[in-house]
Amino acid sequence: MLHPAQVALVHAAGGRLVVAPNFNSDVVREAVRLDMACLPGVFTATEAFAALDAGATGLKLFPAELIPPAGVKALRAVLPRDTLVLPVGGIAPANMAAYRTAGADGFGIGSALYRPGATAAQVERSAQDFLAAWAGTIRT
Repeated sequence: MLHPAQVALVHAAGGRLVVAPNFNSDVVREAVRLDMACLPGVFTATEAFAALDAGATGLKLFPAELIPPAGVKALRAVLPRDTLVLPVGGIAPANMAAYRTAGADGFGIGSALYRPGATAAQVERSAQDFLAAWAGTIRT
């Protein structure tokens, strides 16, 4: 969601979650006002803290391909312990374990799971690869 009016539309349609590629304090505040979960996209510690101050439910680290696991670990060192951190963009089964070790709570997955023209069997195989990687990285 890029604008507060879009948040209201999602809410009116029954949505309970707003995910954005960026951080816009008005979008976060509108989601909070409507009692919706909100995961704005952030790239820097400054954006992360501003998003949390505005009431964000958690943080979508985006684009993750530009924020390596070491960056997640450094950000985790300064964020409140209970902050939900979800890298998005460039996540693949091969890099999930490193991100989890660095402190990621989960992931957003898009084109690595589905690309236009992929068959159902190809998407299923990709999904199974992600599930296997997730199972191997769950912290106990």
